[in-house]
Amino acid sequence: MDQQGIKGAAMTGNRYSRTKLWLVLVVTIVFSTAGAGFYHKLSADSDETYKGLKVFSDVIEIIQKNYVDPVEPKDLIEKAIQGMVSSLDPHSALLPPEAYEELRIDTEGKFTGIGIHVTMRDGFVTVVSPIEGTPAYKAGIKAKDKIVKVDGVVTSELRDAVKRMRGPKGTTVIITIVRETVTEPIEFTLVRDVIPIESVKSVSLEPGYGYVRITNFREQTTEDVTEALEKLESGDKPLKGLVLDLRDNPGGILSQAISVSDIFIEEGTILTIKGRLEKHNNVFKAHASESPRSYPIIILINGGSASASEIVAGALKDHQRALLLGTQTFGKGSVQTVESLRDGYGIKFTIARYYTPSGQSIQATGVVPDIIVHKKDIDNTDAPNPVDGLLKEKDLQNHLESKPLKDTTQEVDRPENDLTEPNAMLLENIQNDHQVMRALELLISYEIFKDLSISNGK
Repeated sequence: MDQQGIKGAAMTGNRYSRTKLWLVLVVTIVFSTAGAGFYHKLSADSDETYKGLKVFSDVIEIIQKNYVDPVEPKDLIEKAIQGMVSSLDPHSALLPPEAYEELRIDTEGKFTGIGIHVTMRDGFVTVVSPIEGTPAYKAGIKAKDKIVKVDGVVTSELRDAVKRMRGPKGTTVIITIVRETVTEPIEFTLVRDVIPIESVKSVSLEPGYGYVRITNFREQTTEDVTEALEKLESGDKPLKGLVLDLRDNPGGILSQAISVSDIFIEEGTILTIKGRLEKHNNVFKAHASESPRSYPIIILINGGSASASEIVAGALKDHQRALLLGTQTFGKGSVQTVESLRDGYGIKFTIARYYTPSGQSIQATGVVPDIIVHKKDIDNTDAPNPVDGLLKEKDLQNHLESKPLKDTTQEVDRPENDLTEPNAMLLENIQNDHQVMRALELLISYEIFKDLSISNGK
């Protein structure tokens, strides 16, 4: 999803050096006085475009001359462009150099901070989910917490808040949050640390039953999943069932979601994307493997499962390759691309909607689980965990509406990726997870009934 927010399935294509005409002209205002001469340089596509740019130039000039305080034209222009792009949908944005670099780091490397996914909600910087194992996660910061101050400074802008929360490893930052269930603001004193980009963890739940968690879809995710599966499959007992955990997975790189799905699907469509332009229309197909993985799979999902994780869940569900257990997903069914602009800027914008193999759009609706199970501790009989009520795509301002699919025919090969080794997860960390244990019970039950069926058939 935006980089500091929900990381959606950002499809990072070729980063073009070209800049749109309007942007070239707008940026020119930074270095010259706005006036009538500006218009003669325009080659507008239409009278409406020309008129709009003229009004824009007039406003810049009026504010420069008359506003109560001095203003920098560059700041005005950047905010105007940001407003224009962000008004399209919640996932389109102008990326200033710092944000553009953060997006690159998020998909390729690592950063130093406290470890949370955030977005803007009702005028507040709001936590989407903490990243497991990070200072924020260990301190107890939760989804839906509203960050009102960072180091005592009121946080009204997302970019500013993220910038303040990041810093050198070992330094301290104080986060003030407001939580729905608590009457008074809560202060967290956190020590910044290197936030790992590792996206895959795995463990054997018991002999013959494996668990793989994908926290987000990075450049290395497919290879990490493959290696995790190979490790589980090489155990003393053959792998009889797999729990694939996509809960609180905000998404990531589109190609990785497709190639992860391809691990478990032998033929047919994985994903269809449909945009306004023909070059953005693609049908992604599965590839037959030499050693098909036929064991049953249960995928865990919840309201924090978005974008790329919804692609995987939807594909395996439609192919009847997995059962989905948990709660309804976020509902981000759109594809973004990123293009480079001059002076270190970038622009992220939506180019297409995506559709599951059955032709269904999950935009603003989400993926519905086959078995609804709310998250709670095994020894806790209280109400469902608040994580199940995470923000949804449909709650975001200017979200795209779902549209029916029209067939597309272009086929794209699965990309190759350079990837690393996964980290293991300690079994003790998930033994009290009600949803994981429920999934394990179902897998074991399936194996028992299958054996009974075979026995009775003899």
